[in-house]
Amino acid sequence: MTLSAQRCLNHLDREAVARCPECTRFFCRECVVEHEDRIICATCLARLTAAPAETKKAWRMVAVLPVARGVLGVFAAWLVFYVIGRLLLEVPDDFHASTLWDTAAWLRGDLLRTP
Repeated sequence: MTLSAQRCLNHLDREAVARCPECTRFFCRECVVEHEDRIICATCLARLTAAPAETKKAWRMVAVLPVARGVLGVFAAWLVFYVIGRLLLEVPDDFHASTLWDTAAWLRGDLLRTP
C-alpha cells in the first residue's frame, strides 16, 4: 500500500504525509515534527527526549552512592569503637589494681611462681 492511500493514525479523516521511522506508523502534517533532520511523530519524540532526563537522574544517583558508602563506613567504624570503649568501661576497677599490671611483681618473679 502506498503512502497516498494511508490515513493518519490520530486523524482518520486526513491523508498521511509521513511515516515515523521509529514506530513505522503513518501521520498527517500536524502529527509529525522534524527532529535531528528526521520527520518523527510526537509520541516517539517525547520518548526520545525523556530518555536523557532519566539518564541524568541515574548519574546523579551514581555520584551520591560513593559518598553514602563513605558516610556509612565512618559510622560503622565509630560504632565499633564506641562498643569497644563501652566494654572497656565495664571492666571492674580491681582488675586494674591487681599484680598483673605491677611491673615490680614481674621483676621480682612473683607472678612466675606457682602457689
